[in-house]
Amino acid sequence: MEKKVFTVSEITNIIKSLLESKLNNILVKGEVSNLKKHSSGHIYFSLKDEDAQISLALFKNKALKISNIPKDGDKIIIYGDLTIYPPRGSYQIIVREIDFLGIGELLLKLHQLKEKLKNKGYFDKKNKKIIPKFPKKIGVITSPTGAVIKDILNVLNRRFPNFHLILNPVTVQGETAKEEIASAIEDFNKHDLVNVIILARGGGSIEDLWAFNEEMVIEAIFNSKIPIISAVGHETDTTLSDFVADIRAPTPSAAAEIVIFEKRDIEKKLDIYKESLIQNIKAKIKYHKNSIKNILTHPTFYYSNTLLIKHFQKIDEIKNNIYSIMENILKDKKNKIFLLQNKLQYSSLKNQILFFKEKINSISKNIDIRIKNKIFEYNEKLKKIIPLKIFIFYVKKIIDKKKEQLKKIESHLFSLNPKNILRKGYSILFSEKDDSIILSSKSVYKNQKIYALLHEGKIKLKVEDYE
Repeated sequence: MEKKVFTVSEITNIIKSLLESKLNNILVKGEVSNLKKHSSGHIYFSLKDEDAQISLALFKNKALKISNIPKDGDKIIIYGDLTIYPPRGSYQIIVREIDFLGIGELLLKLHQLKEKLKNKGYFDKKNKKIIPKFPKKIGVITSPTGAVIKDILNVLNRRFPNFHLILNPVTVQGETAKEEIASAIEDFNKHDLVNVIILARGGGSIEDLWAFNEEMVIEAIFNSKIPIISAVGHETDTTLSDFVADIRAPTPSAAAEIVIFEKRDIEKKLDIYKESLIQNIKAKIKYHKNSIKNILTHPTFYYSNTLLIKHFQKIDEIKNNIYSIMENILKDKKNKIFLLQNKLQYSSLKNQILFFKEKINSISKNIDIRIKNKIFEYNEKLKKIIPLKIFIFYVKKIIDKKKEQLKKIESHLFSLNPKNILRKGYSILFSEKDDSIILSSKSVYKNQKIYALLHEGKIKLKVEDYE
């Protein structure tokens, strides 16, 4: 098999491709030598150590962004990409950024730790905790003498004067700073002292802020069960604590604005909710009033005789029938008596007269009995109708009772307004730990911290004894 013959350009491009794919975004440290500034604005120099050296090119667009151009003999760390310069067949580094050794070593250490923490998932959004909207206690970890704590207090006083703040004082730079900061975070968590923590300090150099890049502090922030707001340095300063914290605030003052709502905004919302509640209650009362009014103005209740008209008519028909029957019976009997009287006129026998007299008396008695029976029968029918009057009486009684109940409901709804209840001197007890309402003495324990919500403000209490 015949071997492939490469041209110089081909082998150079292969090497260039291999180097550039493997060695981009690299950090290299060494001593500057042979630095030359070209009229085009580009800068060329070498970076060397005890055993080797490499060429570097800093092009004009990047050079203009660097405030302090190094000189021969300076020890620096550069950030850039390795490439091949084909016309000479030599490799070189295209420089993007330059840091002088010392600061550069810190940046290298910071970069390495950042990559390590990122790979462990410390910066993932899924690990971020939610900042409570209305924290009862705010923890602050910062220097007790700096301007930072004053700025935070000024902002909180302006936004919500009745806040409760616990300061855990620490040194924010120096050898002991990282241990003090980590310990302060752990103390707040161990004793469950606050609902949210502000980790803050003022601006400074990378060395001044370095305590907030220490792995010990980052671990404490990540393992905190209490949400943490990082407010380290000025807006342009960035530390690893900003990446791992639940929220990053550009300044300590901004952290104070994030941690608590402005009281005026809350009061406005409460006024809106109150007005909405009142309007809803009024609307319901009006609705039920109209419903009762419609019931009362219905013809069935407005005209008391409506339900009885049909029965009154029936009674009149029964009366008319009784009178008609009686008249017919009397008329029939009168006719019979008249016939008998005629017969008696033509009869001379005394016995016949007596016989017919007795018969007349018997007929009269029968008529009386039949009339009485008919009257009794219709009276019994009338008795079945009479309870309707009683029914009407009870219906009116029920309506009056329902009216009274509705008035009581309206009064009760108004009295249930929480503001009215508290205004009467009552209070509501809450557990300070989880803001739950205390309904029984059985749900409290000795030395438990609680607070009472009054019509105006609240009072913090401690359980000494209970029954």
